[in-house]
Amino acid sequence: MDFKQIQTIIKDFEESNLTILEIEKDNFKIRLSKNNDTVFVKHQNEEVIAASEPEVTFPGEGVTEVKSPLVGTFYTSDSPDNEPFVTVGSQVVVGQKLCIIEAMKIMNEITSPISGTVTRIIPQNGVAVGFDQVLMTIV
Repeated sequence: MDFKQIQTIIKDFEESNLTILEIEKDNFKIRLSKNNDTVFVKHQNEEVIAASEPEVTFPGEGVTEVKSPLVGTFYTSDSPDNEPFVTVGSQVVVGQKLCIIEAMKIMNEITSPISGTVTRIIPQNGVAVGFDQVLMTIV
């Protein structure tokens, strides 16, 4: 099963009324659940666990969602020893570095599209994120 097929399965699952989906084929297994905070994928002997937001939320008036422009690993700082770029409650300005998405060993800086206050940081540090997944909200 290739990456595009996995993305299609996840998107279709998110748009469906299903709460749990489990697929097993050859050496590949994927389990998706809307009831908890994790997505489990197993390919051969490798396991990947990625945090996901269990419920779909819509931004309120004046809330800006910062979304991932690519699939990769979400990092709150440029080193495990450094403080996060921002935390909930941080005041940010346009162009300020918010986080990093690592994809294929390339560190992609995600910057703030607006000035405001960070109200939510959704993924945990070091977890996989998908394309167009909401990373944080700013008001």
